[in-house]
Amino acid sequence: MGRRAETVILPLELLRHLKPSEFSDSHEYHLWQKRQLKILEAGLLLHPSIPLDKSNTYAMRLRETIRASETKPIDTGKNSDTMRTLCNSVVSLSWRSANGTPTDVCHWADGFPLNIHLYVSLLQSIFDIRDETLVLDEVDELLELMKKTWSTLGINRPIHNLCFTWVLFQQYVVTGQTEPDLLCAAHAMLTEVANDAKKPDREVVYVKMLSSALNLMHGWAEKRLFHYHDYFHRGNAGLVESLLPLVLSASKILGEDVTITEGKGKDKGDTKVVDSSGDRVDHYVRSSVKNAFAKVIENENAKCEAAEVKEEASEALLHLAKETEDLALKERESFSPILKKWHPIAASVAAVTLHQCYGVVLKHYLAGTATLTNEMVGVLQRAAKLEKVLVQMVVEDSADCDDGGKSIVREMVPYEVDSIILRLLRQWIEERLKTWMEYLNRAKESETWNPKSKTEPYALSVVELIKLAKEAVDDFFQIPIGITEDLVHDLADALENLFHEYTSFVASCGTKQSYIPILPPLTRCNRDSKFLKLWKRASPCSVGGVEMLPIGVNEGHHPRPSTSRGTQRLYIRLNTLHYLLSHLHSLDKTLALSPKIATSTRHRFGNGRRKRANSSSYFDFAQSAILSACQHVSEVAAYRLIFLDSNSVFYESLYVYDVANSRVRPALRTLKQNLTLLAAIVTDRAQALAVKEVMKASYEAYLMVLLAGGCSRVFYRSDHEMIVEDFESLKRVFCLCGEGLVPEDVVDREAETVEGVITLMGECTEQLMEDFSIATCETSGIGVVVAGQKLPMPPTTGRWNRSDPNTILRVLCYRNDRAANQFLKRTFQLAKRR
Repeated sequence: MGRRAETVILPLELLRHLKPSEFSDSHEYHLWQKRQLKILEAGLLLHPSIPLDKSNTYAMRLRETIRASETKPIDTGKNSDTMRTLCNSVVSLSWRSANGTPTDVCHWADGFPLNIHLYVSLLQSIFDIRDETLVLDEVDELLELMKKTWSTLGINRPIHNLCFTWVLFQQYVVTGQTEPDLLCAAHAMLTEVANDAKKPDREVVYVKMLSSALNLMHGWAEKRLFHYHDYFHRGNAGLVESLLPLVLSASKILGEDVTITEGKGKDKGDTKVVDSSGDRVDHYVRSSVKNAFAKVIENENAKCEAAEVKEEASEALLHLAKETEDLALKERESFSPILKKWHPIAASVAAVTLHQCYGVVLKHYLAGTATLTNEMVGVLQRAAKLEKVLVQMVVEDSADCDDGGKSIVREMVPYEVDSIILRLLRQWIEERLKTWMEYLNRAKESETWNPKSKTEPYALSVVELIKLAKEAVDDFFQIPIGITEDLVHDLADALENLFHEYTSFVASCGTKQSYIPILPPLTRCNRDSKFLKLWKRASPCSVGGVEMLPIGVNEGHHPRPSTSRGTQRLYIRLNTLHYLLSHLHSLDKTLALSPKIATSTRHRFGNGRRKRANSSSYFDFAQSAILSACQHVSEVAAYRLIFLDSNSVFYESLYVYDVANSRVRPALRTLKQNLTLLAAIVTDRAQALAVKEVMKASYEAYLMVLLAGGCSRVFYRSDHEMIVEDFESLKRVFCLCGEGLVPEDVVDREAETVEGVITLMGECTEQLMEDFSIATCETSGIGVVVAGQKLPMPPTTGRWNRSDPNTILRVLCYRNDRAANQFLKRTFQLAKRR
């Protein structure tokens, strides 16, 4: 053709000049035509010597032409549009230059890209067509023949070694990774590549090829190692043993001998791959385990969505714990023995990673739950079991380490399940206490102290309170954990706070002092009172003159009880306290005898515990408070009954104006009726205390009648016998009440003070004056009274006693005779009553 060889595009010329008639049939021509186009495609599109812009118009037209030739031969005639397009595209692509300047050489089949492609294609012929995982027996002869192309293609030993390594690796991949020997052969060739890479006279082209090939191999292999749980299983886990050496060798070559440039523009920089087998394997283990764990969670979510049922968080956590444990066992059995060759504690790393992964999910779960439930306890206990398995895995795997595995164990932040359960349980107790207190506050606003029914004479609030407490105790022991004595104490303390608060509420019913009358002014009797003389004339000295008593005293032979509604409500309060006390014993027994309490923790008492070693109850302070409240309520009820409800027949009427005509009998009849009503309302366990307090209030009222009865009362020494008889009758009421509710010795002991005062009333005036002088001198500390010295006025203490100077003084004040009158006038200038 008279043209230089470097200007001839041989495949294009062949397509232009060879006609279909020169072939035996059209099929043969079609195959030949496709081969020529493939050569053009390889040299100009796939492996051009000068990089090709993807948007090149000629490249796109050439691709279209080649694609059209796949189904039928293209028309190569001179007038063919297809041939003109082909010629224009091929020529334009071939005559390009790297910098855009004119050139006199066409580049359609020169440079390493195409040469390497051709050589790699040659190397692939070593594989058996019938089984592409096998290398032909004649491989050595074939390779010797291929060496003859080196000078033509520009191949040398390092490039051959690199290409051969690539071909072996590529064949392993394209044949489905079924033949580990191919991977082993590629790894063996990498040894040669590593030696070649260390040589100082490496060509730039070789370095680029080395970097490209090893990065592709390294990237493909690492993708699988970073997710080896996805790509390998128990059946083919051994493939990791073949893949890992290849990755580590490639990493070592890249890291030690090749500087890889990454990034663009300002981000461009030199990056060196970590050159530590142990570190890389550690990274693979952590990454794969995390990915496997994430996939388990993803699968669980997918199952829930497929079933269109939102799985409860607790159930999900339980199932996740099982899956995590299975994942750990799979790791230990299948992968760790292999990875251990490169990383001595590979199993420990996997266990620690799984522990961290599950810990994150567990923490998130706990953050989203406000109260302790059985389901939550189940999750925590399952987490503790998982943690135990993982810790054991670490201990066994790291036993031979220099530090005994301490460094890896430090990465395991404990779940602290026991502490979490303890904290949540105490929070549960606090929440229950808050609920109880809210109920108590509502009860304080609504409680009326009316009985629930005749058979249940106590407040509605205490029934609900005990119900809440029992439910809490039952729920507490239903929590599926080992209950310790300390936890029982925490619950008991909360309950005791509740009971103490409720007891204070029940006992907030005032004081007895609010019912005691104000003491009248201390004056001396007026024996010359005209009204008194008129009264004596109008009423004969007979006991039967009861019709002359003030209004309200005579209520007939069958008087009604004078107990007011307010006093009856106090009885309900008293019953309520005893109801609480009785159920307190029941709760205490439930707490003490529960089989759920860990035996090893029984009878251990921490510092500051309210239950002491010598105590048999969890509610000592509550019981003490309730008993004290019972005493207080009984006392208030008694004083209200005597000084308010029975005031008209007792303090206001007894011995008014004249002892003989205002005896105690009417008051006793009313008192008996009141005691009968008390016995009907007050529960059996509370009656003894209630009656005793009524007795003490009656004695107090009787003393006030004698010592602070006001201007309507006056006593003669001759009245002493009647007063003694009346008081004996009063005592007898309590001795006979309720078949010994108050023992006779208690009645007598409490009556001693009153009897002492009554004894004073039987003494002569002179003796009283002498006793008063002596007692006053002793209590005031002035010793013997000198002639003309005045005695000091003794203070009124209200604690009446026969040796108390104020008590003696009052007996004198109410003694209606001349001697007493003169003594009081001379000593204290006391005025007569008006």
